[in-house]
Amino acid sequence: MLRAVTGLFNRERMRIGSELRQVSGLMPLLMKQRNGQPWTREERGQLLAHLRRLYGVSPYLVAFALPGSPLLVPLLAWWLDRRRIQRSADRQRVPPGSLP
Repeated sequence: MLRAVTGLFNRERMRIGSELRQVSGLMPLLMKQRNGQPWTREERGQLLAHLRRLYGVSPYLVAFALPGSPLLVPLLAWWLDRRRIQRSADRQRVPPGSLP
């Protein structure tokens, strides 16, 4: 049981680190507009990609702000995996093209 929790914690820690490393160029990109320089179409796409990455790890970032967060991360990872599995099962039950 402890080994499973440790493995889950390490997997999610690596995922969060990977996502945050990819967002490292966000601040210079955000400051470009503030400094009076317009964003190009490519830069707007990069901004959108960065914000989507942050949205994906935001539950983890909130959990880290709470007291006792090392204990909450495995619970949060379990809950998010459960939601992903449930969505996957729901997609398999609904025939394609039947959604409005």
